[in-house]
Amino acid sequence: MTPIRISSILGFLAVAMGAFGAHMLKSVLEANDTASIWQTAVFYHLTHSIAGLWVAGKSPLVFSLWTSGILIFSGTLYVLAITNIRWLGAITPIGGLLLIAGWAVLIAKPPRS
Repeated sequence: MTPIRISSILGFLAVAMGAFGAHMLKSVLEANDTASIWQTAVFYHLTHSIAGLWVAGKSPLVFSLWTSGILIFSGTLYVLAITNIRWLGAITPIGGLLLIAGWAVLIAKPPRS
C-alpha cells in the first residue's frame, strides 16, 4: 500500500473518529469525563495524517514515525477515552515521542521539494 493511500485512510479515519466521538460516543465520553481526551486524539491523528500526505514518498522515515505515532498516541487515547482505563496514559507518550521524532528528522534533514 502506498504512503499516500495510507495517509488518506488515516485522514478518513480521523474524521470518522471525530464524528463518531461527537455523536455516537457522546454519552460515554461525558460519563467518563474524557471528551477532551478524545478531541486531543482526533486532533493529532488528523494533523499528522495531513502532514503524512506531504511527506509521503519524500521521507519514508518521517512517514513511518508519524504513522506509528498516530497508532500509539491517538490509539491509546481513543481506548482510554472509551474505557476509562487510565494506565493507558502511560503508553501514550511513546506515540507522542514518535510524532516529535518525525518533526525532528524534518528539521535535521528536510526533503527536497
